[in-house]
Amino acid sequence: MLDQARPVVLLLARIALGVIFLVHGYQKFATMGIAGTAEFFAAVGIPLPGLAAPAVAGLEVAGGLALVIGAALPFAGTLLALDMIGAIVFVHGPHGLTGDGGYEFVLALAAASLAVGFTGGGAFALDSALTRRRPAQPAIT
Repeated sequence: MLDQARPVVLLLARIALGVIFLVHGYQKFATMGIAGTAEFFAAVGIPLPGLAAPAVAGLEVAGGLALVIGAALPFAGTLLALDMIGAIVFVHGPHGLTGDGGYEFVLALAAASLAVGFTGGGAFALDSALTRRRPAQPAIT
């Protein structure tokens, strides 16, 4: 029974996580604006905020989409986890694990990104579909 549920559970986790990243990245473009995001990044000491703001926003949108469709999962999961580690180091770390501004949420996002990224993505993952369609490579002897 667990083997039958695993692909569906991973699909649901992948979509939920992807939507969270997609929305957070979109907010950096639409709600705060890249200029506002860069100002915030500068205020919290993120290096090169003018470059970091669009890079982080783009990563969160593209990475979120990649999770939703199940594409490049190890790559996307790793980059999103590193993004969240940066959020811990520069923004949430000083507030402790729990409480107002704490890093428990971003830590959970980092761990979930790695977990989803390295489990194959479950049902309807583009990575799995592409892997199944590739012809077997002959062994080099």
